[in-house]
Order: sequence, then C-alpha cells, then structure tokens
Amino acid sequence: MRILHVAAEIYPLVKTGGLADVVAALPPALAKRGLDVRVLLPGFPGILDGMVDLKPLLRIGPLFGAAVVTFCIGRLPDSGLPAYVIDAPFLFRRDGNPYVGPDGQDWNDNHRRFALLAWAAAHLASAEIDPEWRPDIVHAHDWHAGLVPVYIAQNPALHTATVLTVHNLAFRGIFPLDSNAELGLPARKLTPLGVEFHGKISFMKAGLVYSNRITTVSPTYAREIRTAEFGCGLEGVLRDRGGELSGILNGVDYGVWKPDDPLIAKPYSAENLKGKKACKLALQTELGLAKTADRPLFAVVSRLTSQKGMDLLLAALPELLREGAQLAVLGSGDGDLEAGFKYAAAANPETVAVRIGYDEALSHRFMAGADVLLVPSRFEPCGLTQLYALRYGTLPLVRRVGGLADTVIDATTDNLAADRATGFVFGEATRLALGARISEASALYRDPEVWRRVQRRGMLQDFSWDDSAANYEALYRSLQTVGEKAGLATA
Repeated sequence: MRILHVAAEIYPLVKTGGLADVVAALPPALAKRGLDVRVLLPGFPGILDGMVDLKPLLRIGPLFGAAVVTFCIGRLPDSGLPAYVIDAPFLFRRDGNPYVGPDGQDWNDNHRRFALLAWAAAHLASAEIDPEWRPDIVHAHDWHAGLVPVYIAQNPALHTATVLTVHNLAFRGIFPLDSNAELGLPARKLTPLGVEFHGKISFMKAGLVYSNRITTVSPTYAREIRTAEFGCGLEGVLRDRGGELSGILNGVDYGVWKPDDPLIAKPYSAENLKGKKACKLALQTELGLAKTADRPLFAVVSRLTSQKGMDLLLAALPELLREGAQLAVLGSGDGDLEAGFKYAAAANPETVAVRIGYDEALSHRFMAGADVLLVPSRFEPCGLTQLYALRYGTLPLVRRVGGLADTVIDATTDNLAADRATGFVFGEATRLALGARISEASALYRDPEVWRRVQRRGMLQDFSWDDSAANYEALYRSLQTVGEKAGLATA
C-alpha cells in the first residue's frame, strides 16, 4: 500500500511546532510496518539544503504565480525515506518563518503557496509528476494541505482516498473569496456546503468537507472540536462528519527524546536518577539562576501565547515565587507576553530566566534539567512537550484538555497511593486554579521519596509511535477497501 504524506514542515529541516516532529516520525513508523511511504514538501531553503540526492523529475510553469516550478525527488536525511520537493523559488525561497514575513504578518500569497502544495499532491495521485509511483492514499496535514482532497475530487477518474489530520483547528487557512481566481476551484464548491467560510475561503474547512477521513491528534481533542468552545466555528462541519472523525494520539520519537541523549549534561535513567541532578545544576548555571537543589525548577518550552495559557502563568507567577520555586522559559510569541516574562526575569534574576526564541538543543536541556514542565493551555490538540517531559522524569503540570488530558495522570491522593500518578492536572483556565496546582506540586517536591516514585512512573510510560502507526495503518486499510470498491488500483 502506497501512502503519500503532504505537509509544510518536517524536523529537522523546517520546524515551527509539533507538526514537524509528527511528519518526521510517523512516515518511518509506517514504513517499519511494511507500507510504501513517501512525503511531499514545499521547497523552503532548509528543506532544499537538507535533502539527500535531490534530483529533478519534472519542470513546468507558470503555476500559481511562479514562472518555473521544478518537482524533485530525494531522500530525507534522517529516515532515508523518499520525498518529493517542490522547488518554486518565487514562492518558497524565503528565509525565516515559512508562513510569516519579517513584518510579523502572514505572507500575502500564502493561498497560492499552499495551493501549489495541494495541486502537486493531486498530480502525484494521477501519476503525472512521477509515472513510476502513484499513491493509494494521500494523507494531508493541517490547513497547509487542506486543498488536497478538493483538487483530487476535481478529477472524477481519480479514486485516491484522502485523510486530513487536524493538528490545530485554530489555524484555518482563511483567505478572501476572490482569491479563488488564482486557485481554480469550481464555483459549486464556493458555498457554505463547500469551502466557503463566513464569506471567505478556508483551506481547513475544504479538507474537513472533502477528505474521506478526518483524524485529530488525540481522542479528547476529537470530541472537543465538535463543541462551540473548541470548534473554532467549524464544529457543525465536524459534527456532520462525526462518523468519519477519529482521534489518534501522537507519538514520540524516543531516539531523539531520551534521558541519555548527547545534548544534556549527564545521562540518567528511571533506575538511576542521579544524573538528573547534574542536569538541573547545569541548566541553572547556564541560565544564571541560583544553584540550589532544594527548590523546584519549573520550566516552559512553548509558544508564548494565550492559547498556551502563558497569560495565566504570568498571573500565577507570584504564587510560584512565594513557594521559593524557580521558573525557566524558552519560547517566543506575543510581544506583550514576551515583555512580561522578560520583566519578571529582570526583577527576579536568581529565580526567573527567559530565553526568547527557539533552540532545539536548549529545549533538551530544559527537559532534562527542570523538575516540572508547565503546559497550562486553554486548548491543546495533543501536545508533545508533556510527552518529552515524562521520558526525562520531569513532571508535567497541565490543564485537563485535549491530549494533555489523555496523557498525564493527576497526582491525586488515590493515584499516588496506587502508584499511577505521572504529573499534575488542573481544570479551570484561571490563575487561581493554576496557582493552586503549582503550590501542590511544590509541596510534593519536598517529599523526595514520593517525587522519585512519580518520576519513575512517568519515565516508564510508553508513547512511542508503534501504537499510533498501527492505528493509522488500520485506517488506511479501511480506506483501501473503499478505494477498491471504487475501482482504485492498489499495489
């Protein structure tokens, strides 16, 4: 069975969030199960520079505003899997963030850039770009690939099945309705039953309406997005498609995220946690924090946005400091939140440290050196940082939403007694609720024996890609049966 994954990011070549980690890890996990898997990516500079043995397949143009487009094939540097790359310099060869310009605003031609990505997937499905390989199923990731099912559906001779995975419904890929002049969608699709969304076009809605199956990245998020609170205006579409919607929890690449990785100060394990103390001391030293072992070090590795609950954390910071705890922050985002954390660090140099931006190596040192990872999100489709933290024996403190609810077992009295607890969970998105859990975590830290027991339980949790890949394969095979009935030729 041939599977094509379509995405805008892949670790380590281009990464702005967890999507890149998923696209890097899921295809190899599927290939390990015997599937013939390839990836389609836009030709951002990091992707073009990082591919192995990249060779041209087809050169055409103009397309979507680009005078020349070259479709290439090569191999991914880590997994060695085949990958197609769209080399369209006019659209993709831009430094920095793949979606946002230097002014902090979305690139004004994003509709054309990511329409080309979807168009290429449809033409791979028709074997026009690579006559030697045709996918049975095209798996599109997030709004960037939302037009994939639409373009495939436009060709009545194609019976290629499509899957859309929603990594974050808040990003819906919304563009003016008149941008369709450059997208080439039939007028009958520009309606509320199609891709139209409040007088505009939504790439995410397009994928939700026209894909054969929809997945999200955790079971709880799959339920949440059918409600007005979490549905971002698309809950009606998702309720209508409830029979084709499922939640498959993301996994973790434990070859990258592990407490004996080479990026941290000293390796350790669930059986021997001594090295974690050295990692904490090294992180405190690096960040200029007071070097002490008797107070908990809370950490954040996140976008600094209200979605991630960072405003709640700033409001609860006095409670954290009253407990004698420390806070280390790594991330970037809203200017006001960045300024708030930097002010807190300047006012409390021995207890608060902030690093604005993202540093992959430093994020590993945060995971290994912290005692608690804070993820107080207002919503969280899956979350990967709490899964990384668990493997490092860093206890997650999370809000009970999405994948956070599915992966962290609260340190209640009963769960502690049963040796089931792996972290801390709070309910309401309020400063008081977060502050109370910070206080309770700080109190538990003062009981080293119980703390170590919870650390070890967390480190033994298995969130590898094996189960998730098996669930995706089962989904693909159910679609393969549908495709065969429709006359789809499979490998």
